[in-house]
Amino acid sequence: MAGSGKLTLTGQLGDVMKESAQAALSYIRSNARKFKLKPDFLKGKEIHIHLPEGAIPKDGPSAGITLSMALLSALSGKPASNNIAMTGEITLRGNVLPIGGLTEKLLAAKRNKIKTVLIPFQNKIDLKEMQPEVKEGLRIIPIKYIEDAIPYIFPPKRKTTTKTVKASKTRTK
Repeated sequence: MAGSGKLTLTGQLGDVMKESAQAALSYIRSNARKFKLKPDFLKGKEIHIHLPEGAIPKDGPSAGITLSMALLSALSGKPASNNIAMTGEITLRGNVLPIGGLTEKLLAAKRNKIKTVLIPFQNKIDLKEMQPEVKEGLRIIPIKYIEDAIPYIFPPKRKTTTKTVKASKTRTK
């Protein structure tokens, strides 16, 4: 929205989530050209992120990648895929850091009928120790950097081919 270039965070966010949102915006700002955004995309604008109050306070170091993708979607005007879950904290350099509670997050994805989950590459080792039924039916994709998520969250548009069928001319006598 129109504004003074600031980031406003409201709702049920703890300090860690606020830091994740700030880090996500800083990373996007410093890499605007890479994301095909104008370098001054924030000039005259304000970003407001609101996470509604729910039963569970949201304050853990695992939302940086999700906030980054949400911001990229809003700033680029590209809709994000709505059938992919992701987890992982980020650094100002775009690294995706490991998280805790991977089993619970994968089970939550399954409960919500999500089949593809992006996880931090460093959490790949946790998959070996996990019960097979937790992973069953999930496509789990380890990622190292913010950019690794982009092809999954913003898949390239498929080219539609239109077949032209010529009607044959038949003569009736």
